[in-house]
Amino acid sequence: MCGCAKDIAIKITGIYENGDTDVHYDYCENLDDGRGFTAGIAGFCSGTGDGWMVIEEYKRLTGSYGDFESMASALEKDATDGSDSTSGIENYCSVWEKLGKSDKNFQQAQDNIRDQLYYDPAEQASNTLGARLDVTQGQLFDTAIEHGAGDDADGMQALITNTNESFDSDQSGDSGNTLNVNGHNVDEIVWLKKFIEVRTADLKNPKEKDNQGGNYWAQTTYRTESYSYIIDQKEYMWTGSVKLLDNDGKQTTVSCTSSGSSSTRRRRRRDSNGRPIRIRRMRALSPVVANPKKRRMRPTLPRGSKQEL
Repeated sequence: MCGCAKDIAIKITGIYENGDTDVHYDYCENLDDGRGFTAGIAGFCSGTGDGWMVIEEYKRLTGSYGDFESMASALEKDATDGSDSTSGIENYCSVWEKLGKSDKNFQQAQDNIRDQLYYDPAEQASNTLGARLDVTQGQLFDTAIEHGAGDDADGMQALITNTNESFDSDQSGDSGNTLNVNGHNVDEIVWLKKFIEVRTADLKNPKEKDNQGGNYWAQTTYRTESYSYIIDQKEYMWTGSVKLLDNDGKQTTVSCTSSGSSSTRRRRRRDSNGRPIRIRRMRALSPVVANPKKRRMRPTLPRGSKQEL
């Protein structure tokens, strides 16, 4: 998947995550969730390591940490320790917002780390399966963003394994592509429907204890319902636009553009007390985090409703 299809996949996940398809390079706030500052296009966190990965990538692109220089040591320590401390990095958000708005290298650094942690693992998993349809890789990318790309009990790889284990015979279908699953010939769309079923069950009943709090994940089954709608419309390959269901279950359309993503912001979902719903998800493990127990979840940005793009 590349070009138009990748643009559409990122926009679709943007709807689920942010309620719009804008690229939130300059987003940053402390959500008081035990992960430090949450920022950027994939909610990179100062306390889970991926925020530091963005800053390291920015240094690779530019030769320096720029305005992050004065807090680089504290940021590296927080990433390594998995600490939510904001001591020594009090100006983190002001710097992130400034660079996110106008610094093309900083924006590229975020794109690169998003791809490294989420898009590339989804693409690799798709290739390993032998999948050829854009809708399959799009679903795997969205899964990596929400569940993490790893093999923990709720991660993308574990869901793929659980899906594969459910097939004990050949399964035909109309996708035009056949996967070899446990020695059986399985139609790609048949496999994808089963994967969505497995993922939906996991959202409703996460296996990892950290993912069970607040019933957050169960509130995001609109993500799998939306992809099921795309499949029902037989929009398997994405070359221009895709019809899907937004977070309120209403039809909307996402189109690819050569100049990036933009749209009018949608109405955001709120709970019964009028507060924006913030969904927690497992984070990918940063290479600087030596202990997998440091891997944590964080809230994503609020969600919204229908707006044609």
